[in-house]
Amino acid sequence: MHDAIPLLRDIFGFDGFRPGQEEIVDAVSAGENVLAIMPTGGGKSLCFQLPALRRQGITVVISPLIALMRDQVRALQEAGVCAGALTSGNTEEETEAVWNAIEAGQLKLLYMAPERLAAGSAMGMLRRIGVSLIAVDEAHCVSQWGHDFRPDYLRIGELRRALGVPLAAFTATADQETQQEIIQKLFDGEAPRAFLRGFDRPNIHLAFAAKDSPRKQILEFADARRGQSGIVYCGTRAKTEDIARALEASGHVACHYHGGMEAEDRRIVETRFAREDGLIVVATVAFGMGIDKPDIRWVAHADLPKSIEAYYQEIGRAGRDGAPAETMTLFGPEDIRLRRNQIDEGLAPAERRGADHARLNALLGLAEAMTCRRQTLLGYFGEEAQPCGNCDLCDVPVETFDGTTAVRKALSAILRTEETYGAGHLIDILIGNANDRVRQKGHDDLSVFACGREHSKPEWQAIFRQMMGRDLVRPDPERHGALRMTEPALPILRGEDSITLRKDTIKSATRRPAVKALVSDEDAPLLSALKAKRRALAEAQKVPAYVIFPDRTLIEMAEKRPQSLDEMARISGVGAKKLDRYGDEFLGVITGEAEALHPARRKLAGRAQGSIYDTLLEVQARLQRGECGTQKPLTCSASQLAKVAQMRSDDETGLERLLGERRAQRFASAFLDVLRGAG
Repeated sequence: MHDAIPLLRDIFGFDGFRPGQEEIVDAVSAGENVLAIMPTGGGKSLCFQLPALRRQGITVVISPLIALMRDQVRALQEAGVCAGALTSGNTEEETEAVWNAIEAGQLKLLYMAPERLAAGSAMGMLRRIGVSLIAVDEAHCVSQWGHDFRPDYLRIGELRRALGVPLAAFTATADQETQQEIIQKLFDGEAPRAFLRGFDRPNIHLAFAAKDSPRKQILEFADARRGQSGIVYCGTRAKTEDIARALEASGHVACHYHGGMEAEDRRIVETRFAREDGLIVVATVAFGMGIDKPDIRWVAHADLPKSIEAYYQEIGRAGRDGAPAETMTLFGPEDIRLRRNQIDEGLAPAERRGADHARLNALLGLAEAMTCRRQTLLGYFGEEAQPCGNCDLCDVPVETFDGTTAVRKALSAILRTEETYGAGHLIDILIGNANDRVRQKGHDDLSVFACGREHSKPEWQAIFRQMMGRDLVRPDPERHGALRMTEPALPILRGEDSITLRKDTIKSATRRPAVKALVSDEDAPLLSALKAKRRALAEAQKVPAYVIFPDRTLIEMAEKRPQSLDEMARISGVGAKKLDRYGDEFLGVITGEAEALHPARRKLAGRAQGSIYDTLLEVQARLQRGECGTQKPLTCSASQLAKVAQMRSDDETGLERLLGERRAQRFASAFLDVLRGAG
């Protein structure tokens, strides 16, 4: 089995693993069944791509989206790996190239959509071609009750049994229940080696805001981040189109995306987002899974997501390159009402509806949190954390008050009106607004009429929203959204419990200044020039820009300003193949002109043998006419020097055989001294 570190350096261009990767890579490489839950941007794909290169045979990767597969295949091919995909989007030439690589015994990774497993021929084909490992990306799609369920994922367990090979499953979002489903359906209930690599994404700033002119809030948030790539998630298709138009009218480059669009139009948006810098996509949740763009700088929610898992996955699309990123989630009573109704009116059994309400409660608890949001979020996933210093509540601690009396008054109003009305009518009663409807129902005669005048209407709206968020009251879909009490409200109503609420100032997360620049003012012009070079190369090859180099690599180039191919090879993300293909182009941007190197020397760039080669060249120049300087000129070829640079210092016989008698007499002794000195 190949050693991991040279492959990591030469193919992927990294000097070391990210936290948690090495253990997973070793377990998958050794043929263990593995379930790895890693945060989005934590480097999941490397954890099956690198083992595929270390193992004999072909690794089959089951992935849910054609766009994601194509991007990963392109990136691997750019790095010099023989990879291919069999998808419905293939051209005849692409499919033929995959089969040729299989027949030649060269293919290392074969990407397939789960739907392809439905064809009987697929199983026979996979049996024939020498599959040695199955990797499953987005493994939570096997969960029948999850928001990304894909029925064909249920066939993967059968594939594992038929091929008799190990399986490695990866996902970024799986609570305990979903983990159990993955184990049951992919591993037949036999526990794989599990790796839980933490859910924290410390580079992402978390923020929520109560809705107050939501379209204006989104526009302000985007304006403060002008020129940065972002996603706005909306609850309806119509809203995606409306907000996209508003962003364009404000001078942003924006487009909309939803499931009602033609497939070709959706594909155009996906391609534009992958290739263009600074594009904003306004979308429903149809856009997202498989988005592999590493430099998304912000994600905003114009409406509350479905659950805390959906929220975590959607914000996780920001800042995958590890650089600072921001999120902002708007929410209001209508969101809560809509999400409750969707659960209650769904077809799921009662226990599933109960679990879905609990998931929504967890998200609402995060929205209405009074202390560090990251602590609340990670606590849901079973992790403890210190206050993060990178969320809106750490930035500005929230003001609170004892809301027990206010909540008891609201609950009394609900009971006195027989749980028949929504928040608007109840607030009119509490503040003593004797309008026609209140008088018509006789509610101006109730004991609770005008008992809540100490709070304004907006304050009562915030109190009712928080009561809904704490699941003290729920909208009843069978009674047009009328609020009814839940069990947790009873102790407060009876005076047996108290409750603390937020003083809702409806201050918007949009006011927060944008994230600091990715590089210093001094390096910014060079970074722009490097991005322009990357964009030109990407457009010429019709690939996403990050397939050439991710932002993180260009930022390091701008900051370190490498002056040679050797120095360029030390930049994170510059592997041997990319150094050879793009090194001169990017060095030219940095230095004005790249130094010409012999191909034999280029192959040693960034390796210790490169500096040995340079020293051998100096020694050869000194001895070209012998020690006395009067002999007939004699030199070694560049390829000979490259081979010498890679030899052991004690291999005198091998050195003489390589150089031949005449050259060995002149150079062997001095070359061995160089090799010993380098050792």
